[in-house]
Amino acid sequence: MIQDLLVYALFIGYAIAVLMGFGTILTWVERKQAAVMSDRIGANRAYVRIPFTQVKLIWLGLFHGMADGLKMLLKEDFKPRTYDWYAYAVAPWVVFTPVLLVFAVIPFGGTLVPGALVPPLADWFGDRAYAMQIARLDAGLLIVFAFGGMTIIGAMLAGWSSANKFSLLGALRAGSQMISYELVLGLTVLGLILIYGTVDLTDIVRQQSGVVLGVLPAWGIVFQPFAALLFMTAAIAENKRIPFDLPEAESELIAGYFTEYSAMKMGLFMFAEFIEIAIIGALFTTLFLGGYNLPYLTDAGFVFPGGRTLAMSHGAVVVTQLATFLAKIFIVCSFQILVRWSLPRFRYDQVLKFAWKFMFPLALANLVVTVIVFWSLSGAQG
Repeated sequence: MIQDLLVYALFIGYAIAVLMGFGTILTWVERKQAAVMSDRIGANRAYVRIPFTQVKLIWLGLFHGMADGLKMLLKEDFKPRTYDWYAYAVAPWVVFTPVLLVFAVIPFGGTLVPGALVPPLADWFGDRAYAMQIARLDAGLLIVFAFGGMTIIGAMLAGWSSANKFSLLGALRAGSQMISYELVLGLTVLGLILIYGTVDLTDIVRQQSGVVLGVLPAWGIVFQPFAALLFMTAAIAENKRIPFDLPEAESELIAGYFTEYSAMKMGLFMFAEFIEIAIIGALFTTLFLGGYNLPYLTDAGFVFPGGRTLAMSHGAVVVTQLATFLAKIFIVCSFQILVRWSLPRFRYDQVLKFAWKFMFPLALANLVVTVIVFWSLSGAQG
């Protein structure tokens, strides 16, 4: 139906705008956060001059991200003389595209009823209601790992096709590191799957809408705090960020697996990294921070303990859910960037030992404890 196509086109446009917006804003956040931690001013040179005046709009350095994007678009696209031309050309897209596709299965809001949101369209939409999610799939969490694993192929293709020993070394590092930490990621979410009984992200978020013990939000981080810590650590390593940035390691390998890339091809690799920061934030929010939920928020407004209520219109509820989801993502993204400027880089052997000899056993132990506690509580209730 035309109505369905319109709504899902709106969802897709919103998702792309959010990811591109986060990818741009986070470049500024990284610069400014690094400046604050180093007691510097940070990026503040790029500006836009109002025509026919001497007024310069600096806006805390926000224009630096735009200047970087323009520079990437206009730079000459140099290519190495010896390379596999097809793999070399397709590698940036194999890294960039799956990062965008992951967001398709992440619910970014509750239920949207267009007729209630825009009364003049009530007759056209009727009583149609839409979950604010591009693709509602029963196996949503499995799709996340399927798409996420494809970025490994892109990194390996980039390093191999460049015919550069530093790029190849960076690709080998990227492949072994990403595979190692992806296994840890999978183990950390198994406890949540056991608790919520589903891999459907919409159902997982919905089950986090209540409270436990009368005060605590029923978020995944309350039930699985240790898994949340392991998930965040493994996700940062999966994104190859400091202290796990050995596949790039500018001081050792120049730029790692994308050393031989320039112009917008290099821009795609770098932009994908910042968008993946936002994707990690969205996944962590969905799995451990209740997604778009706030304690006591329902489709009709807030219902507080003791029977007190705060009625809200459908539009106000939708906006609150969207804003809540974006705010949580931004906080998690800022934390990831904070980590970069707080910890020194590991050696590469330490990175793999940390995955296999430390995090992997801890993830297994967390899963075993979760199974025992869940079995004990199920037996007591039975």
